[in-house]
Amino acid sequence: QVQLVESGGGLVQAGGSLRLSCAASGRTFSSYAMGWFRQAPGKERDVVATISWSGGSTYYADSVKGRFTISRDNAKNTVYLQMNSLKPEDTAVYYCAARHYSSSYYDHWGQGTQVTVSS
Repeated sequence: QVQLVESGGGLVQAGGSLRLSCAASGRTFSSYAMGWFRQAPGKERDVVATISWSGGSTYYADSVKGRFTISRDNAKNTVYLQMNSLKPEDTAVYYCAARHYSSSYYDHWGQGTQVTVSS
């Protein structure tokens, strides 16, 4: 089991930057692939970026490629999402999620952190 706590959300102007952090409990953090997802009002939750257990493989949604960077520090049990050149359409609740290497889906979720980008 792993518990996830996000932080770093807030209000920022378009073109600005934010860095989200997700701290995980437990001693087996490196056994989990990690992902960031987001959900805007009235929309479904979508994947933003994912990173493998080792950090050697990443995936980005087309909408954030070149602007967002996902990374992890297994020694600190933390995954990050650096968000640059933010746009109003990036406004959403951002969730951190974990997928054990033996699982096919993300089954551990944080409580979410609000990101609001003003125009």
